[in-house]
Amino acid sequence: MSILSTPQARSPRPRARLSVQDRWLPAWILGAMGVGLLLGQFVPQLGAVLAGWEVGGISVPIAIGLLVMMYPVLAKVRYDRIASVTGDRRLLVASLVLNWLVGPLLMFLLAWAFLPDLPAYRTGLIIVGLARCIAMVVIWNDLACGDREAAAVLVALNSLFQVVAFAALGWFYLAVLPGWLGWQTAALDVSVGQIALNVLVFLGIPLVAGFLSRIIGERVQGRDRYERVFLPRIAPWALYGLLFTIVLLFALQGRQVIAHPWDVARIAVPLLAYFAVMWGTGIVTGRMLRLGYARSTTLAFTAAGNNFELAIAVAIGTFGAASGQALAGVVGPLIEVPVLVGLVSVSLALGPRLFPTDPATPAAPTETKVRS
Repeated sequence: MSILSTPQARSPRPRARLSVQDRWLPAWILGAMGVGLLLGQFVPQLGAVLAGWEVGGISVPIAIGLLVMMYPVLAKVRYDRIASVTGDRRLLVASLVLNWLVGPLLMFLLAWAFLPDLPAYRTGLIIVGLARCIAMVVIWNDLACGDREAAAVLVALNSLFQVVAFAALGWFYLAVLPGWLGWQTAALDVSVGQIALNVLVFLGIPLVAGFLSRIIGERVQGRDRYERVFLPRIAPWALYGLLFTIVLLFALQGRQVIAHPWDVARIAVPLLAYFAVMWGTGIVTGRMLRLGYARSTTLAFTAAGNNFELAIAVAIGTFGAASGQALAGVVGPLIEVPVLVGLVSVSLALGPRLFPTDPATPAAPTETKVRS
């Protein structure tokens, strides 16, 4: 499924080749990362300028990029199908367990296993593990032909739990559990209001905009014209917003990343293990629960992704922009973006083998489908 394509009528195993833009998506993303790193290195004042454009601890340019990225995907969601997702208790319970029990605990264990001598980076990684994905996952899910309606519900569920549980889990994994084990403890100073503002900006605004577009568009144009005419016009903006956001993220910390390559490598190792284990656990869990390809894929990507915007904001707000905790937060998307793009290809390749009887499974590893 292309982030630049439009949903059409449902049919079993339809075949449609990837668009040129999506076929080269890994190259676009790597190029955007490279541009961002170079800008951060050779235009150092850019980071200060971007850091100055903040409201309530949220970077306005990054917020704009994420909103532009998410809106086209959320405008494609058929919200009249949401009830079928909320009634799937297996999916909802599995998502809650993976996101709020397995994910934070796994990152805690990996951070201590790989970075026992680097407390700042270790703390930064634990914060990344606590910030469950509510934004960029909709792009990876769409590219992998996941269930859009399920993704909308699961990121909304993650948002609710993020507001309620993030600060408490931060206290538990940074202060309580290490103390029980006789390890070094740390403190996390973050308010529920800050988390709620982050969720409102990065999910609430594009979700409401997408919902209103769908409702108003179908009433004015009808569903067929809305999906055949309107969605293709806005679809390319998902890619533009994604690349713009990536450039900004890496420009903000480009100098630090280039100046500390060995530190980045050490932080990357537990992150690679984390993304692989969480995604694999999600796929296997979905298959065991017989959720089918689309919802198993959605479960896997929502479990593997992280809300790096919140993690970076919390790390900078608590420990400072030049801290090791902030650097660990920035390395998060540096590793997550290319890895999850790679896992999109893995999903499409393994789908026919893991879900051979599911009509929603992509037809072939080198092809993708057009779905409703």
